[in-house]
Amino acid sequence: MYHADTLKEKMHLFLRILWPIMVTQISLSMMNLVDTIMAGRVGTNDLAGVAIGASVWSPVFTGMNGVTLAVTPIIAHHLGRNEQNKIHNTVTQAIYLALMIAIAIIIAGLFVVSPILNLMDLDPKVQYIAANYLGGLAFGVIPLFISNVLRNFYDGQGLTRISMFITILAVPFNIFFNYSLIFGKFGFPELGGIGAGYATGLTYWVILIASIFMLFKIENIRRHRVFIDWVKPSLLSFKEQLKIGVPIGLSIFFEASIFSVVTLLIGAMFSTVVIAANQVVISFTTLIFMIPLSLSMALTIVVGFSVGGKRLDNAKHYGFLGVLSGLGVLSVTAIFLYFNRMSIAGWYSNDTEVIHYAGSLFLIAILFQLSDGAQAGLQGVLRGYKDVKVPFFIAFISYWILGIPIGYSLARFTDLGPFGLWIGISIGLTGAAIGFLIRLKIIYRKQKQAV
Repeated sequence: MYHADTLKEKMHLFLRILWPIMVTQISLSMMNLVDTIMAGRVGTNDLAGVAIGASVWSPVFTGMNGVTLAVTPIIAHHLGRNEQNKIHNTVTQAIYLALMIAIAIIIAGLFVVSPILNLMDLDPKVQYIAANYLGGLAFGVIPLFISNVLRNFYDGQGLTRISMFITILAVPFNIFFNYSLIFGKFGFPELGGIGAGYATGLTYWVILIASIFMLFKIENIRRHRVFIDWVKPSLLSFKEQLKIGVPIGLSIFFEASIFSVVTLLIGAMFSTVVIAANQVVISFTTLIFMIPLSLSMALTIVVGFSVGGKRLDNAKHYGFLGVLSGLGVLSVTAIFLYFNRMSIAGWYSNDTEVIHYAGSLFLIAILFQLSDGAQAGLQGVLRGYKDVKVPFFIAFISYWILGIPIGYSLARFTDLGPFGLWIGISIGLTGAAIGFLIRLKIIYRKQKQAV
């Protein structure tokens, strides 16, 4: 990476970092898309089971993975300060921490998955598929978290094309594993929706192997001697990473969990058809969200690099560039979704009732696209400043004090039904976007006063 001076140079650097991240995120989301579409082709119960299983897993993964995301701004700051000698220790300690997190998640899953599913009063077939889908995913938890540390290691240096290459490589493996295990092809057992969990777990191993291979393939990476020189685990290093990573993880958890809670509440309050339709909407809107999420991750890198190098004007310029770009792109995708919502729903299911209900839910989902994009971009900027504590509280209040209670009340006590829950999500995301914007203005004001 380098410190850009002109607007043209800044746009060039930002786009060079952004587009591989976007390809990577869309590819990762495509894996979930394949899970959902193939499970839906088996039957509504399989689609609903995968929906419930994914909703239990998603907030856990995204929240705990937020701890490893701390690697990106830490490395970006090291590079901005010309402290490359500190990168090896940061990454190695993060690998230790990721391994401990992964093991803790697997152990916790053995005790909490069944009670959570039992509380939902699901159809026995749906519950069975959800539980065993999560069992398949557990097979890939350790490689997933370690490979995410390596990805953040690459991205923090601006080498986002490495992550893109690895993820694109993994997509055909994921499709093959899904097709083989869901439908019982090429001598594999026919597992239905359960097979999607095992397919994803196997794909995570492919990603880890490819990520480790790249450590030894490229000179700029090999010189850091990751996976070659091992240092002892350091509580001080864990503390540094957790200080940044825990608030990031909790903020992401609060956002991801509102979608999962909506799915779980729909599972407890409404029919299997509504569960399946809700999963269709979440699956596709998650794919669209990869655009602002990619912008957010790129913003963390360029803003962190600029702040580390004390180029505060550059950091401010990148913030405006990234957030406004996200809002513009999502305006276009919202229009596309409005006119194609029924056709998109038809990709996932042959059930006409599911398709009709999903098409109606898409109308509500369109409303929060701009708010979701704005809050994601603003969070990316704030993480670049290593400002994570206040955004954590903003996220908690917006999603859990505003979004979920309002959504539940509308679903429970009005005729809106599941639509009320999605309106609650929209309110929560809008509140978060406003809160993050106010926080960023405060940071800019403090910088101006310091100068």
